[in-house]
Amino acid sequence: MKRGSVLLATTLAAALLAGCATTPGGSASVASSITRPMSDITPATPADARARVHVDLGMAYFEVGRYDVALDEARIALNDSPNYAPAYHLLGLAYMLIEENAAARENFERALHFAPGDPDFNNSYGWFLCAQGREAEGLERLAVAARNPYYRYPTRPLTNAGLCYLRINDDAAAEVQFLRAVQADPQNGQALYQLADIAYRSGRFEQARTQLIRLHQQLGPSSASAWLGLRTERRLGNRDAEASYASQLGSRFADSDEYQLMIQGKYE
Repeated sequence: MKRGSVLLATTLAAALLAGCATTPGGSASVASSITRPMSDITPATPADARARVHVDLGMAYFEVGRYDVALDEARIALNDSPNYAPAYHLLGLAYMLIEENAAARENFERALHFAPGDPDFNNSYGWFLCAQGREAEGLERLAVAARNPYYRYPTRPLTNAGLCYLRINDDAAAEVQFLRAVQADPQNGQALYQLADIAYRSGRFEQARTQLIRLHQQLGPSSASAWLGLRTERRLGNRDAEASYASQLGSRFADSDEYQLMIQGKYE
């Protein structure tokens, strides 16, 4: 079974969420000129300025799950400026979340037609391709985003690349990307959790424990990380720590699937 979950690491989700030789290389068709994100650039025309207002508003609605309004605002933006790439990007994101995949792909590609080097657009389209089972193409796009020196959020495509590698069961490559994501942002909870999970599955229980401690010190536990912590401490024979995680699952996450697994004794 393929692992990994959707991580929308774009300008809309800063909480979710530098290239080197270990980053997947981009092909000639993807290795576009390096440019600043359009979100960092002052609109070139009054029409673009009006379009940007609607895209920003649409993105705010997108963040709270109002995809219908996000679509409407993106369309209004395009009425003002038909070639305004961020509006196509917003359309792609909204269509992706409502699983209209053909429309999502078309609009991501339109955004990249007008701004091929934009790291946000490459990151979003890269993850979309990975989620559609086109992992090799997706990894190329994510690499373009990650190595853009103007991108303030390289941790996002690096994390998405790790998740993409998990989909094809390449834990070693995924671990490299998650390590780089944490280097870029030490509070990247998704990457820390995945590093702990990879270490656990490979039998490196002390490493799993170390990553979980970092995660919980910075962000606190989730049901998934508490469950992983319980199983890690169980493997290490630390009964007090195991009991502490069990208590957390019972008191804070009693409605979770992980709690049900614990009370059923399904540790693996």
